[in-house]
Amino acid sequence: MMSAILQHVLEIIDLSPKEQDEFLSVLKEKKVSKKSMLIKPGELVNEEFYVLKGCLVAYYLDELGNKHIIQFAVEDWWISDFESFFNDEPAKLYIEALEDCSLLAINKEVLEELYKRIPEFERFFRIKTTKAFVALRSRILSTLQKSAKERYLDFCKTYPAIEKRLANYQIANYLGVQPESLSRIRKELV
Repeated sequence: MMSAILQHVLEIIDLSPKEQDEFLSVLKEKKVSKKSMLIKPGELVNEEFYVLKGCLVAYYLDELGNKHIIQFAVEDWWISDFESFFNDEPAKLYIEALEDCSLLAINKEVLEELYKRIPEFERFFRIKTTKAFVALRSRILSTLQKSAKERYLDFCKTYPAIEKRLANYQIANYLGVQPESLSRIRKELV
């Protein structure tokens, strides 16, 4: 399982065998059962998580109790309440396991030390953060510019491995449409 994260990292940066071992030594394995919460609002988040196995969802509950899905994460993805992680403030998101999950956690303080000892990791996480920022901006613009059908097609293209693992209402929530609308869109496309 550890080879998955090494492959993930080595696609972006070069590391010596010693640096690879050091990186692996600072990761902590974490198991999360289906329907369990990884993060809840109000908690201080000092870890980010790499998904080895499973599927998680990050969502926000508004003051009326309505759920707003922000992110899904499956194998080879990173997830956390990044606002809490980066700004040292209480979490605003729930992160829930939709399946039994195996994760690798890296602590913020340990990560800062890793940046000093192996500067290439600063580059790695800068690239990952930049890609995440661009994807989020693209999602916002998509919501403003595209029809529900176009957003669904984008979702299927961007997340081909996720769609079959999610309930219809979860995808609809992520896209900002009603489940009935998503069902109509799917029927049109068949």
